[in-house]
Order: sequence, then structure tokens, then C-alpha cells
Amino acid sequence: MNTLRAGALTLEPQLGRHAPEMYRVLSDPAIYEFENEPPESEAWLRRRFARLESRRSADGTEQWLNWVVRLPTGELAGYVQATVMAGGRAQVAYEFASRYWRQGIGSASVAAMLAELRDAYGAGTFVAVLKTANFRSMALLRKLGFAPGPPAGVEPVAGEPDETVLYRPAAEAAARKP
Repeated sequence: MNTLRAGALTLEPQLGRHAPEMYRVLSDPAIYEFENEPPESEAWLRRRFARLESRRSADGTEQWLNWVVRLPTGELAGYVQATVMAGGRAQVAYEFASRYWRQGIGSASVAAMLAELRDAYGAGTFVAVLKTANFRSMALLRKLGFAPGPPAGVEPVAGEPDETVLYRPAAEAAARKP
């Protein structure tokens, strides 16, 4: 798994040793306005990150790719992640501490991940599932070219009634900058 650059940002492959710093980032209650909750403890997060270091699901059919996002100051701002499935579909997600919202950090990081997924992992379609009310994520994804409805020939992904599923063909990753 490669370390990625997004302008002045560095996307480092996520490791168990990132847990203490990421625990502080992920303890920001603003992140959980629409869903989920903070990690229960730093030890829990360390164990989770250590499990994810395998970069594969137990049955080997999915690649689990996670990067922490490091600022030029050395601080971590959040993470980006993808699950790459057979057939070239990559489901993407991300979380950033609220103090870094609306600064271009999220869109630059996600764009760098999308390009890597296309170039290094053969992803042909990107999918994001988010709470419909999450207007911030909706704006970030739309800025990066995600739209409702799967591209031709792509099997739709089911979401919950309060969720929106957005898609983007990987071919657009090269053409669109954050």
C-alpha cells in the first residue's frame, strides 16, 4: 500500500500505531451529528487498526485500504478508506475532525485516494453511501463528481431509507480535481 500525496497533505497507510493520535481526532463529537459514535477507547481503536492492517477481508474477497491524513504541521486530520471488491467497485468513506472541515482537506484527500484506487487497484466505479441529511459529505462528494444512480452496467448498491447512494465512474478521477 502506497503513501499518497495530496498537495501538502500526506496520506499514510493506517497502522495500529496511529491509534493514539486518531483517537483524539475521532473523539470530536461533531463528527457524529448524523451517524455512528466515537471509538469506545484508545485500546479498542488500536485493536481495530491492527486488524485492518491485513488489508483484506477474512475470506480474501475484499481489499480494505485505510489511510490517515497528515497535515504539513505533522498533526492528523482524519482518515480516508475504501473497500475494493471483485469486479472493480470501490466503496469509499472518510472522517475528519470538525476543525478541518471546509478547508479543502477532505476533497483533496478523497481525490488522491480515488486516483490511487483507479491506478493501483483497478477500481472502475466508486460508491459512497451516506446519510441523506449529511449535507457536508453530500457537498464534498458532489464536488468530486459523485451523482445518484449507478453508471450503465453497474449493479446498484442498496442503502437504508435515510441514506443516499452516490456513484462515480473511475474514468472521471483523472479529469476532475478537488
